[in-house]
Parts: sequence; structure tokens; C-alpha cells
Amino acid sequence: MQIIPAIDIIDGKCVRLTEGDYLKKTQYNSTPLEMAKLYQDHGIDRLHVVDLDGAKAGKVVNWNSIEEISSKTDLVIDFGGGVKSAEDVARIIDLEIRFVTIGSMAVKHPEIFQSWISQFGAERFMLGADVKNGKIMINGWQEESSIDLNSFLDKYFRLGIRNMFCTDISKDGKLEGPSFELYKELKLNFPELIVIASGGVSSMNDIYKIQEMNCDGVIIGKAIYENRISLSQLKKFVIEKK
Repeated sequence: MQIIPAIDIIDGKCVRLTEGDYLKKTQYNSTPLEMAKLYQDHGIDRLHVVDLDGAKAGKVVNWNSIEEISSKTDLVIDFGGGVKSAEDVARIIDLEIRFVTIGSMAVKHPEIFQSWISQFGAERFMLGADVKNGKIMINGWQEESSIDLNSFLDKYFRLGIRNMFCTDISKDGKLEGPSFELYKELKLNFPELIVIASGGVSSMNDIYKIQEMNCDGVIIGKAIYENRISLSQLKKFVIEKK
């Protein structure tokens, strides 16, 4: 199981939201690049980066931050937040970012996303399934769609998507533990999907529980910044799994 730290960016700075609420924002002193290098120095090779300005504005805003991280580290990155055009996708791929994360576009403009899959290949995309009360949330978690999680995943699985992460927004940023039953059900319903758990991770015990469910990865954000999980603990976990 892969350890995937999250870097959420507003105004070029690392932040964490609670339940996706931009008004419940905590800003941290380290820059995105400093955090990325710190993770790499501790043996971590994956990174989840979200342009929260971009998700809210409907266009990628923090290009400078992601360009720095990509060019100055060797991390395998997935990046999303405001990706709206084939030109955005091409630019992200040109930056040697491994996965383009798509969420809202897959819900609101499925025909456009399908054209990107045809143009760039399904393997270049990470499907972001942000869920609240069983429904997919869009536009930086600000708007609820009418689409349920399973039908959403089934549709894109049929189109070749295999990489996805799922965030239970009601858990995110609260450090109260993840939605274990949700991930257990996902692995049962979609055994061929690469399922990455996200939201609510508060301790190493949470990580071990997620591993027991055969999840392929776990995204960790606030627990690292708030020192609930230390980088030395994550380094030990990564080393043990190699």
C-alpha cells in the first residue's frame, strides 16, 4: 500500500480545510516545495497535490507551485484542481506529472473527459470521487450532484479508468478516522480498481486498518501537519513494505 501525502494549495501556500469548507482553513508555514522535499527525504515517492484555488475558480491557478515540485523532486505526482481543457491536461503531462486528477469535469462534462481519455489514455488519469451522503460532490466540494458513487465509478471503469481515490468529505480534515466501511465496500464492488483512501486519517492505526482492507494507497494530510503522524513513522512503514 502506498503512502501518499497531500499538499493542498491556496495562494501558493500549504493549507488544510475541514469538511471542504474554505472558511475553515488552516495555513501552514512550509511552502509546497519544502513539504514535497521533506516527504522525499523520508523515503516517500508519491504525492497528491490539489490546487484549491483552481478547484474553486474553475481554472488552474497555482501553476508555479506544481512546476516547482515536479522539476525539483523525483516524486510520482497526481495533480488536480481546475483542470478544464485538453491544453491543461497536456501541460500537466508535459511537466512529467504522472496522473491528472479529474473530479468535477467527469460529472458535469463527461463527454469532454471521455475525449481526454481517448486523446491521452485512461492510464494518465486519476478519478477523484469526493462523496457526501453517498453523492458525488463537485466544484471544490461546494456543490452536490445527483450521481451516486457506484454508478460514477462503474461508468468510468468501463471506459478504462483504473486509478481512483475516494474522499468522504464528512470525515476530511476532522482527524476522527476514515470511512472504513466505504473503502471495504469499494474494494468488494470494484476489485480491479486501484482504490486510494482519503479523508479522516488520524493515526498509524488508521493506516494499518486501511491496509488490512487491501486498499492500494492512502492519502494523508492534516494528520502530518498536526503531528498526529510523524514522518519517521511513515518512513518506517515505507521501508517495511519494500
